[in-house]
Amino acid sequence: MAKRIGIVGGGPAGLMAAEMLSARGHAVTVLEAMPTVGRKFLLAGKSGLNITHSEPYERFATRFGPANGHLRTALDAFTPGDLRDWASGLGTQTFVGSSGRVFPTVMKASPLLRAWRARLEGQGVDIRVRHRWTGFAPEGLAIETPDGSVTMAFDAILLTLGGASWPRLGSDAAWVGALAARGVDIAPFRPANCGFDVDWPAFFVEKFAGAPVKGVTARSAAGTIPGEFVISTSGVEGSLIYAHAAALRDVLEETGTAVLTLDLAPGRTVERLAADLTRQGGKASFSTRLRKGAGLDGVKAALLRACVSDAAGLAPAALAAVIKAVPLRPMRPRPIAEAISSAGGVRFDAIDGGYMLRALPGVFVAGEMIDWEAPTGGYLLTACLATGRAAALGMDRWLSDKQ
Repeated sequence: MAKRIGIVGGGPAGLMAAEMLSARGHAVTVLEAMPTVGRKFLLAGKSGLNITHSEPYERFATRFGPANGHLRTALDAFTPGDLRDWASGLGTQTFVGSSGRVFPTVMKASPLLRAWRARLEGQGVDIRVRHRWTGFAPEGLAIETPDGSVTMAFDAILLTLGGASWPRLGSDAAWVGALAARGVDIAPFRPANCGFDVDWPAFFVEKFAGAPVKGVTARSAAGTIPGEFVISTSGVEGSLIYAHAAALRDVLEETGTAVLTLDLAPGRTVERLAADLTRQGGKASFSTRLRKGAGLDGVKAALLRACVSDAAGLAPAALAAVIKAVPLRPMRPRPIAEAISSAGGVRFDAIDGGYMLRALPGVFVAGEMIDWEAPTGGYLLTACLATGRAAALGMDRWLSDKQ
């Protein structure tokens, strides 16, 4: 029998759940606080929506750190290949980029979201924007609407309210107090996929803020990863930094200090680099030695000076070793409001296998409000969609069992 379902939050997890539940005949209402649904989804797609990743699935499923085991069932049921098929069903074809990341051929999120919303409305989903959930009421959910405060009752509720990053798009973690007061165990939110503050010398920031550092590798507890990053006025940001963000954040929390080891010349061994530097002779300036002997100039040469103050006085062998292992010392993550995503949220121990809150029967959760994190590369969106789907199926089973 059809039931009344309330989904609070109109992001990817909530919309996927709405699609699944409405297809099963339930009367679904999506309540979204912002003026439109999918605002973070649209922002992510402005420069090309990274929808998922093409790496072998067994590797893909290990990208979620401590949450790997918790997420595996949901991911097995909605793999990256399934996601691509789903997007194709909405008229969005995809391709694999050189990095293995998967993008829509149109390189935009808006056509996919428009087609998705049309499908949902065709299945009878009632989408209500500017409807903000403010807490639980005896009769259901307390909602602030453009016309005032109302209480809405449902047979089951799914919360997909996001984490604590990008609060201006709706993910402000304002829900934490309401759930904590009902006995739901919640891990503190922390920034993920974020930049870091670095104590740069003034000369370096003045000249190189905004400059990309390309063709390097970086090493931390996350492994040795090639890529590029950007110098900011406060420190560093960009894809290579985000790949190491969780490892750097965790060691900073544990010890107060962290080092990201950079190889500025990954194409050459330290022995080859030492020999090339030696050939420059003692009369050449330090800048010339770096440029001709190591292929370093501009931001890379300045970065070496900024991180190793005595680099100019090093002998060729020692200089070569430093170029291959420049110690970049982040001080702290940038504020969580600037982060691409967040770690923390409802702990997995607080939910059952169907994503229902143990402390609140009939209330389910999905997406980034649960305590998991992943690197950029399509992993975040895939897991949001997969958990939204899994929560919808869990809710459908729970409602059936209540008959």
